[in-house]
This record gives sequence, C-alpha cells and structure tokens, in this order.
Amino acid sequence: MKELKTLFDHVREKKLQQEQPLAARMRPRTLEEYIGQEHILAPGRLLRRAIQADQLSSLIFYGPPGTGKTTLASVIANTTKSFFVTLNAVMAGIADLRDITSGAQRRLGEYQQRTILFIDEVHRWNKAQQDALLPWVENGTVILIGATTENPYFNVNRALVSRSRIFQLKSLTDEDIRKVIRQALADKERGYGNKQVNISDEAMEHLAGVANGDARAALNALELAVETTTPDDNGVIQVTLAVAEESIQKRAVLYDQGGDCHYDTISAFIKSMRGSDPDATLYWLAKMVYAGEDPRFIFRRMLIFTCEDIGLADPNALRFVLSAADTFDRIGMPEGNYPLSAAALYCATAPKSNSVMGYFDALKSVEHEKEGEVPNHLRDASRDKEGFGHGIGYQYPHSYREHWVAQQYLPDSLRGKIFYEPGALGFEKELVADVRMHRELQLAAIRENDGALAPPEILSFSPQDKASERWLARAIDNLAPQLGAIRERLLAGHRWQRHHRVLDITADNGLCLWEATRQVPEGGVWALTPDEQSRDTLIEQAQNLPDFRRPMFLVGTPWELPELLPDDVRFEFIVGRNCLFRQRGDRARLAKLLASLLAPDGEIALAENIPRYSQRLGSLLPDTARTQDADWFRRLQAAEEKLYTRPDDDLLNWDEQDLLRAFQEAGLDKTTVEVLAFHREQRLTMQQLHRWFEPREDSYAGRLLQAGLSPEDVRQLQESLLALVSGRTVTWETKIAFLRCR
Repeated sequence: MKELKTLFDHVREKKLQQEQPLAARMRPRTLEEYIGQEHILAPGRLLRRAIQADQLSSLIFYGPPGTGKTTLASVIANTTKSFFVTLNAVMAGIADLRDITSGAQRRLGEYQQRTILFIDEVHRWNKAQQDALLPWVENGTVILIGATTENPYFNVNRALVSRSRIFQLKSLTDEDIRKVIRQALADKERGYGNKQVNISDEAMEHLAGVANGDARAALNALELAVETTTPDDNGVIQVTLAVAEESIQKRAVLYDQGGDCHYDTISAFIKSMRGSDPDATLYWLAKMVYAGEDPRFIFRRMLIFTCEDIGLADPNALRFVLSAADTFDRIGMPEGNYPLSAAALYCATAPKSNSVMGYFDALKSVEHEKEGEVPNHLRDASRDKEGFGHGIGYQYPHSYREHWVAQQYLPDSLRGKIFYEPGALGFEKELVADVRMHRELQLAAIRENDGALAPPEILSFSPQDKASERWLARAIDNLAPQLGAIRERLLAGHRWQRHHRVLDITADNGLCLWEATRQVPEGGVWALTPDEQSRDTLIEQAQNLPDFRRPMFLVGTPWELPELLPDDVRFEFIVGRNCLFRQRGDRARLAKLLASLLAPDGEIALAENIPRYSQRLGSLLPDTARTQDADWFRRLQAAEEKLYTRPDDDLLNWDEQDLLRAFQEAGLDKTTVEVLAFHREQRLTMQQLHRWFEPREDSYAGRLLQAGLSPEDVRQLQESLLALVSGRTVTWETKIAFLRCR
C-alpha cells in the first residue's frame, strides 16, 4: 500500500522513469519477470512461497553487486499489502529511522497494517544505528529487509542477524545474462521493443561473458551499444561483436577493496604462495591488479609472507621482495608489473618454513608462565658486578672454538624449553644438526651447573625440571613422522566413498580412526578397543564431533566382534595396526573372522611389525666393541639369530609369507603383502636397558640365555650398550608388512 501522491509527484516520477538508465528501467516488477537465483526463488522454494503469500519475516539479502538484491526488494514492494518504505544506509540516519518507526506504529495501531523497511547497503550503518533499529524489529513494528554485498555475519549486528533469515544471492550465469538482454530487447514499455535491434550471437556471447554475472553491467553495455549505433538503411540497429567490444571493453571483475572480495582474493593469493602453486599465485595477483588493487598493499603482504611462511628456509626471500618493492616505487606502472610478478613467483617457488611462529610460543610463555629472572651470569656487569656479582660466570662465546660454548640463556623456570624448531627445507635444513647438538650440550651444562650429576639416562632430571624433560623428548623423537607414513600407506590405497562403513580393529592407538571418520561422513566408523579406559579416552577426544559423526565404540577382542556387532553390518574397509602382534598367533582364524565381516568388494588393510626382523641389539654396537672381542660378537650374533627363529615361539615364528598364506586360505584371493623398512634415530635410555636385561625368562636377556649365550656374555652386551646411553643416537630399524586384501 502506497501513501497518496500529488499530481506533481506523478509528473516528477514519470519524468525520472523516462530518463532512467536502461538497467533501472528494466528492473523486474514481479516474480515472473525476475531472472536467476533459482536456488531460492524456484517454484516451491521457501522465499517464493513467502512472497506470494505476503507472509514475510525479516530478511537479509547478501550477494555481489548486480545479482538482484534491490530488485528483489522492489518485487516484494510491488506484491505486498504492507506499507513499504526504503532507506539507503549511506544517506539515512537515526532521525530518519525515528520518523519511519513512528509512522509504522501509527499504521499498525490505526489500520492494522504492517510496515516493511528496506535498507540498501545495510552494512554501512554503524553499530549505534543498527542498535536503534533492533527494538522495532524485535517487537514486530517493522519487518526488515536488508541488502548487503558484505558478509552479514561479520558486518551486521549479530542481534539483527539472529532475528533475520539470510538469503545468499549468487552471480548470474551467462545464460541468465542472455535472458536479461533478450528481455530488454523485447520490452516495448521500458526497453527497446519499439526499436529494431539486431544483436549478433557473437555480440551476445561477449556481453554475457564480460559482464561476469552482473546484470547491471550487461544492460549498461547494451544501452550504450544501442544508443550510440546509427541504424542501417533499413532502420535496423546492428549490434555486432565490434560494437559490443567497444561498449564493454573491460571485464567487470568482482572486487571491493574494502569488502569480502578484497579479503577473499588476497587470502587466496597468500594461500596459493604458501601452497607453492605459481600458476594460482599469478592468477590471483593478476585479478587484484586488474581490479585496481594498490600494488603497495600486495607488496606489504608479500613482505609479511617472506617472514611468516618462508622464514629461514630462504633468508634471501625478504631481501628479494624488498628490492622488488623498491624497484616498483622507482619505475611505477605498467612496467612495475615485472617486479610485482617476479616477487610473487619467488615467494611461490621458495622453500617454506613457519619456524618463526616460535616467537608466539615464547610470547605465550611470557603472558601465562611465571616471569623468569635473568640468570645472574647474563646480567649487566658494567653496573652491578662489584655489589651484586652480576655477570660473573658468563662465558664469552668468541673465546671458544667455533665461537660457541654451552651455557644457560633461558630463565631457570624455562630451562630446556623449545620455541624454535628448524624446518626441513632450504637453508634451515643445514641448521638442524647444529641446533640440536647445541641444545643437547646445553642440557648437559644445565645438569652439571645444578651440581647433581644424575645417572646417564634420558629422564633423570629432578621433578621440578619438567621443561628439560619435555625438550629432550621432543628433540630426539621422530616417531610421529614414521607413524604418519604408516598411516598414509595404510589408508591411501582405499577408494573412499562417503557412505562406506569402516571397522578399526586397533582403534585405541588412534592412528587411523580420526582420518577414517573424516572420510566417511555418511557411512560410519566402528572402533574396537581392548578395554574401557581406552574407549573412554577416545570418547573424550570425540566430544567435538557431532553426535552422528562420532564412531561407534566397542570394547573387547577381535574374537568377540561377531557378538559385539549388529548381525547385518558388513564393512567396506577394515583397518588395523599390529593386530596380530596383540593376538599372538592364530593368524588363520583371524583372517577368516575378518573375511566374514567384509561387504562385497570390501577391503582389509593391516600394518604388522614382523618381530622376526626386529632390530638386533648387537648391530647397535660401534665397530670398536665388535672388533675388540670378535669371538664374543660372533657368539652374540648366533644367539640373536637363534632367538628370532625359534619355531615354538608364536611371537617370532612367522613372516610375511605366513601372513599372505593365512589370508589367501581364508578365501581372500586378491591379497598382497609388501615389506618396508623404517628407520628412526633413537637415543637409548636406562629404562630400556633395565627392561631388556630384567632377570625374567621373557626378557631379551632371558631369551639370549635360552639361545645358548652365557651369563658373562649377556653381561658384556649390557655393559657395551650402557656406553651408548645418553651418548650418540642409534639408528633403529623396523620392518613392517603392509597387507591388503580386496
């Protein structure tokens, strides 16, 4: 319902309509004239039903320019019985809002008529203005329809967003643009239906393609083409490809330097460089430059990138980009495109490291941990040496070989804490060995300065020195990368489908469980754990997942699976790590059980350490220990081989061929086994030695005695290994059989 207008109002509006641009004149008046946005306006969709029934609640239309947000609001204005009023957030203020809400209250009280308030560019209203609107929306005095090119979840009052339905409008397709153009050419009242206009197919394709989903850009170009082209001898306006190219020479790139597109595009640019994709890097760079982005802003982000994502993997990156930025300032555009693109390509192809992020770990320690005093030997000796002894004990690194000496630099409360981890690429790769060696020696210096010469074992520090323990565990442990490689090999060969059902028979180790959960959101994962404690730990880890995405947890052994599982559940994928090691033999029975749980075309993937190929302790000994007593070393080698080939030991009496045979005999003909060796650097500990040489029959020492080695020979091995504890690291080899059955 519209308010009464005077004769002068009608004359003015008619004059404005005649002089309006084509894009404004062709704005749809009804849903039938509206083109595009089928995902929200197709017959039967919620928004279309609400408009047709005139039962609207507060709405926010969000989308790029030219997609029809304001047009859709005008369609609602033409169909609703409510009073419709429009504000532009750029020009309107709280006083305008006060007038509108007063009128809305009056109409609601006197005529029981609702008021729909349409606010264009609603994100441009400040917080105070949006807060002033909120009570009237909440009590129903006005129904809000907002239009915005910015993400409303970031740029509109949260309370308004929570009380509104958000509809995202998408860029129009090329076919939609062609329909818009044909509609304008056919409309006799508002378009060019009264003129003879012939537009070639090539011209139509050019206008639709270059408009880039913006109907307004396409109509503006069509208007320019028609109004500036002289009719031919037959009175026909011929819009050829050449005319169309002159009318819309530059592609309309969606890019708002203060909005979502700006941030999304620079984000894509940075992530492409981080992902070492030079092609995508150049594309996003070209899009920003083409759209008019300030190259100095791009250089600023690349300078940040060289420190954050390249770091010390290539220390020259910062200098290169800085030089390119200086060059750009000297030569300007268009030649400035060369240093700009060269810098972007350098960043994309450089080795990557984010080790500089260790600074933020240090910052967190400063913020949250007890402030540590500067160690006495690091304090300023120029002022307080005589009175307080500051600086006494400091060792000047340049006085030592290689200009380095082991001494404490962190506060006592943070001794041994790690903030910097060298990356594995580029220049930093050369730093790893030195950094780790220095840290190890620094820990030794800390222990000696404490005056507590602890036994040579890895975790022999006092309870209050937990930071040192954490450091040493992190500094020498590379088991995690090895487990990652095992998981990747276990899971990579499976052809995942979202609806698959997966059974993890060793879920308590967590190696494959969570990746499987991510891969099959519409299927399901069953997780077998050996005890309730393991199950409860996994349940706690799964708390962040939605209920329907959490694994189904089972407690028991593989032999109990038929009773634990529903009768009709069969699995497309069964995975496990060292399941045979846990069950100690009975490979054939386990193979038949797992085969019975497979769905048609299902698959089994197991990774099993083969104890028969385990690391021989004798091979860890240095050459000097082997040659000084060659006869003893030969006896040790013979005993170890006998130990690992005992036919009566079900832990050791099998290899990959036995594994292959067991699953083939279970009816799984398409079975393969591949044995791979994994190596990791490991430091021996006193705990390990105690465990290996415990006076028990099933310890390593007990097995050596059963294999014929004398107690004196076993004691000599223990003493030789003791020399390696807290000394050099040893290379530990593990051989793993990867079994796959399809």
